[in-house]
Amino acid sequence: MAKQMDRLHRDVQKRYHTLCNLLGLDSMAKEALLAPYGVSSSSDMETHDLVDVCGALDRELAGRKSKASADLDKLRKQAMAAIGSWLKHIGQQGDIGYIKAIACRTTGHKTFNSIPPQRLHNIIGLYNNKVRDSVAVEKVSREIGSKRKGGWVACVPSAGEA
Repeated sequence: MAKQMDRLHRDVQKRYHTLCNLLGLDSMAKEALLAPYGVSSSSDMETHDLVDVCGALDRELAGRKSKASADLDKLRKQAMAAIGSWLKHIGQQGDIGYIKAIACRTTGHKTFNSIPPQRLHNIIGLYNNKVRDSVAVEKVSREIGSKRKGGWVACVPSAGEA
């Protein structure tokens, strides 16, 4: 029985240190976490107290992961919207699968969900800029075309015409 308890304590202690590393806690934060229990090391804690601390650390880690997951989901949706806007601008239609395929081809990834956040930011900027630049070029082209019809746009002769 004592061996089982020692093994359980050792396993919980490993879990504690793993969770601390995943959360990025330094030695000062670990000491602050253990201070309410009157110990300075996790090996000095009672097993049931250590299990409680691990439970709290698990909840904290889950909260951080769910926020990161929500942020990544938002980025994915923004990337799909940017590509969809570009497709609409050039007069093409595309469903979700087509839009995801464009994103994958743009980044060189095999699946849409494997595209890292930084690349998603790049896609958003790239396709939003493509639409914005295209609109600006079309506007300038219309302005130049209407000014030429009015006859006041000056043409500079080339060297051979002078």
